[in-house]
Amino acid sequence: MQPFQFHNPTRLIFGEGQIQMLTQEIPKYGSRVLLLYGGGSIKRNGLYEQVLLQLEAISAYVVELGGVEPNPRLSTVHKGVEICKKEQIDLILAVGGGSVIDCAKAIAVGAKYDGDAWDFMTHQAVPQDALPLGTVLTIAATGSEMNGGSVITNWETQEKLGWGTPLVNPKFSILDPNYTKSLPRDQTIYGMVDMMSHVFEHYFHHEPNTLLQDGFCEALLRTVMETAPKLLEDLQSYEHRSTILYCGTMALNGVLNMGYNGDWATHNIEHAVSAVYDIPHGGGLAILFPNWMKHVLDENVGRVKQMAVNVFGIDPSGKSDRDVALEGIEALRSFWNSIDAPSRLADYNIDDSKLEAMADKAMRFGPFGNFKKLNHEDVLAIYRASL
Repeated sequence: MQPFQFHNPTRLIFGEGQIQMLTQEIPKYGSRVLLLYGGGSIKRNGLYEQVLLQLEAISAYVVELGGVEPNPRLSTVHKGVEICKKEQIDLILAVGGGSVIDCAKAIAVGAKYDGDAWDFMTHQAVPQDALPLGTVLTIAATGSEMNGGSVITNWETQEKLGWGTPLVNPKFSILDPNYTKSLPRDQTIYGMVDMMSHVFEHYFHHEPNTLLQDGFCEALLRTVMETAPKLLEDLQSYEHRSTILYCGTMALNGVLNMGYNGDWATHNIEHAVSAVYDIPHGGGLAILFPNWMKHVLDENVGRVKQMAVNVFGIDPSGKSDRDVALEGIEALRSFWNSIDAPSRLADYNIDDSKLEAMADKAMRFGPFGNFKKLNHEDVLAIYRASL
């Protein structure tokens, strides 16, 4: 494994009733709060009122910005930046899922910058400062509650770009599994696909001597696979919601990939799809990831075989490494099919008419991927296999 340093400054506050910790955490950063949330589910499930009660208890000055989109828009970031500057906001409180938190991160750096926050997404500028932010999580999926990554969509240019900086690691994140109980079945499925995909992005690398890290990844994947059907049978289960919520955070907070770099090509390929068609991120990953695995299989057949045996329990006896690896990929597809995740771009009525345009967007910064460096033709091949 490579030399590494690890530091995650986010205070993770996990469990039932932990919303009350807002009264202890927020005053550390000031009293003027931008309350950021999505489409209104927090008002329907009662979380909005609970948050306001905590903010009132500390006499916070609160400005609200609701309506953050599932693929958060640059236009919403601009609104938030304007509010923060005008209202001299001390802290952004993101209440919602990964999209709300991603949007909050872009607002946080934009509020401390004289130019357009999009400069950070396009690598035209590097953030030098950011407003502090805290989160109250409502969706188990992206892990954005405990990392410095973010993805923003510029709908005018149809670009969806990932970016990140340690400056936007949340100062604190409150995770109460009860707040995920109202999540619809389809979003629950997409979230579980997303967190598994994060683990796969870590897992596919060529670095030697990562036995412990591999074990962490494999255990997390098996835990999600064991829990997923139980949760989908009982969406109100606190036990299963707790397990999946914790898995989502651990999948992308830096613990799994100490000492090596993962791949991350599939996320880039999916971002181009959802930038054009605005599909759910987890749905796109479910379609693309097995096809990416097949496309890059010959880069390291042994790595894919290891996944097949250790995660999916494929019996390697009397089989070639390649056959075992392919069985593992099919087992992944079968599992995602079993929880009703989509398997073809056609499931979203996507045909071959914009494959070139999507490939061009995926290639915006040139060849990408660490397990196998992908070019334009590679991306097109994966899209075609996914139709």
